[in-house]
Amino acid sequence: MNGPYKPGTPCWIDLMVPDQQAALDFYTDLFGWQGEIGPPETGGYSVCTLKGKPVAGIMKAMNPDGTVPDPMPPTVWTTYLATDAIDATLKSVTDAHGTALVGPMDVMDLGRMAVLADPTGAVFGLWQAGTFDGAGIVNEHGALIWNELSTGDVPAATAFYTSVLPVTTAVSEMPDAGGYTEFKVNGRAVAGMMDMKNLPAGTPPNWLPYFHADSVDEVEAAAVRAGASVLMPSFDMVAGRMAVLADPQGAPFAVITAGSPEQPA
Repeated sequence: MNGPYKPGTPCWIDLMVPDQQAALDFYTDLFGWQGEIGPPETGGYSVCTLKGKPVAGIMKAMNPDGTVPDPMPPTVWTTYLATDAIDATLKSVTDAHGTALVGPMDVMDLGRMAVLADPTGAVFGLWQAGTFDGAGIVNEHGALIWNELSTGDVPAATAFYTSVLPVTTAVSEMPDAGGYTEFKVNGRAVAGMMDMKNLPAGTPPNWLPYFHADSVDEVEAAAVRAGASVLMPSFDMVAGRMAVLADPQGAPFAVITAGSPEQPA
């Protein structure tokens, strides 16, 4: 990736976990990332890299004053959508019945961020780039290739995201896609959306990151050896071969070998 992401495009993901070092060990071993606990002035935030390019963030779950949260927040990956005017976008979010959870706030000179929930309950982030655009490598083994919203109300989610960001939606033209919805920026698919009616009972609305894998089966086996659990074993589907896993601390993520990958940016 060179240059800023177009508004509405997933541009970054990060993970908040109880045990930051354990998460770093798991993902660096699984995907070949490099990463270490960051300096105190950034709260220890780790910017993990692949081939020298930023690929994802990992941070320790903590309160703003540095204390341990009680109760501990869910261990999940957060998908950040690009915006070039975060304050205006945030106003649109609240006008459209979304909820601001964190921010907006400056992250040094890197950019401005906020964490929000859409009206269906799915949590996502906004990122307005400063000196940091977001993921510097995508669509390669171990890098982000897709982001997908699972929601219990597709029409409501469609109305929300298209009103707050310059995205459109369309039913996927892939054969046998089963009514899968694509988010598009300037006519290009950048993310997906599905009805969560077929997911296990109790699954909350969520944004799920997909990482490209040269071999889904090998990554699944390696993840299990490292203590991960399998939510959906490797299977073939219209876009390629994929699996859905949960890391040893419970954060869900997908891996896919895409047949004809849709680039996220």
